[in-house]
Amino acid sequence: MTTHRKPKSATSVLALAFGPSRVEGIEIRRSNGSVTLRHAFAQDLALPLLGPEPELVGRDLRKLLDTAGVRERACTVCLPSSWVLSLQVALPPLQGADLESFLQLEAERGFPYPPEDLLVAQSLFQTAAGASFAELLAVPRESVHRLEAVLAAARLRPLTLSLATAALHPPADARQESALTILHEGSHVALQVTHGGGIALLRTIEVGDASPDAPLGHDPETFLRDLRITLGQLPPELRDAIRRARVYGRDEPARAIADLLHRKAEAWNLRVESVRDYAPAEFPVKVPTGTAVTPALSLGLRHLTGTATPIEFLPPRLSAWQRLRARFANRRLGWFGVPVAAAAALVIAAFLIQQIQLWHWNNRWNAIATQAQQLDQIQQNIRRFRPWFDESQKSLSILRRLTEAFPEDNSLSAKSFELRPPATIVCSGVARDRQALLQALDKLRASSQVSDLKVEQMRGKTPLEFTFHFQWGDPPAP
Repeated sequence: MTTHRKPKSATSVLALAFGPSRVEGIEIRRSNGSVTLRHAFAQDLALPLLGPEPELVGRDLRKLLDTAGVRERACTVCLPSSWVLSLQVALPPLQGADLESFLQLEAERGFPYPPEDLLVAQSLFQTAAGASFAELLAVPRESVHRLEAVLAAARLRPLTLSLATAALHPPADARQESALTILHEGSHVALQVTHGGGIALLRTIEVGDASPDAPLGHDPETFLRDLRITLGQLPPELRDAIRRARVYGRDEPARAIADLLHRKAEAWNLRVESVRDYAPAEFPVKVPTGTAVTPALSLGLRHLTGTATPIEFLPPRLSAWQRLRARFANRRLGWFGVPVAAAAALVIAAFLIQQIQLWHWNNRWNAIATQAQQLDQIQQNIRRFRPWFDESQKSLSILRRLTEAFPEDNSLSAKSFELRPPATIVCSGVARDRQALLQALDKLRASSQVSDLKVEQMRGKTPLEFTFHFQWGDPPAP
């Protein structure tokens, strides 16, 4: 689990917000209770952010910064919301280390990746009835490491890695009403629900690329349906508490979303707000009047004013004291050279004794090898002629077929595999989207040994939880 860091005081920072292939940024300087904004830019990257060569992406970013006139090295970064996996957990009455251990165990069980491959943050909240929950948010560690390599190649030093929706609308005080935050991010719309002092939900809805004729990319009714389904996954107590929706941004997709929700406001019992500019008292410093709201600027302002976001994905680094202690320990290494050498000699002697024993028993084995081979042949014949003995390795064959059907880009992950007699296989897992699951099912149906494939359950959107089963067996002889 990542821990929240207390932001250090600073007078200037470069605020960045990344998409999969786009970057937005602005340089912020603080002076005498107000801020100055300059060198704003928004541009597509020539190479994908998570491409195979981060150094080339970093050079492209450095060239863009030089063109915009940016000289600041310290930066705050909003990660793409589409990188985030989320998991809601009901909390037992635990505290301290016991609670942390429980959350780590739930993250290991709930996310489709090993714990060492994820950076996990947490946000705790409480319902009006007193029930406690935690929203676990995770991003792939490899993606963050690649982003750090890009920033290093661009000669930038990250101060914080957080989320756009958390920067725009941090978790409210428990006494305030729940709110739905909506932000259009390229081909996705990010949704965040704040409730009871924490983040209760964080999801993304894929809408496709915007165009002048279709600001939301896909059919607006499809977006509304996905939004209704996403909110429907919340517990009824949380869902019924949402009375306010805040749509951030000035662009056409933001206006289209606000118009859609205004038409549904009465039926959904929502008060819809279109947030385009910063309120006068939103930050402890004075922001120029009429400044457009952006995720990058919001995160940069929160860092400069010491109001950190509750979600942090910047990997921990060694402090100056830890580095000094490691250096001192290296200097003292020479004093312990003799004991270490003696210990090494004992280890070598133990291995030599072990090798002598191996030679002895290897000679004993060579003496009975012929008889052992004959006995092995007899056992093979026994297994061959026992009609009830099955050595066809059915389970491995089925697993191989499933592995070949699943894509290699980790867009589909299996969490459980069950073989029910006589030949029914049940598989459950998580998919990045519906299309990845359908492609894998088509590959399975194409196998001659797979029949009667049916989907039992599909739940959620991104990620999508699924369960399907099929019959396994050789095709009938002609």
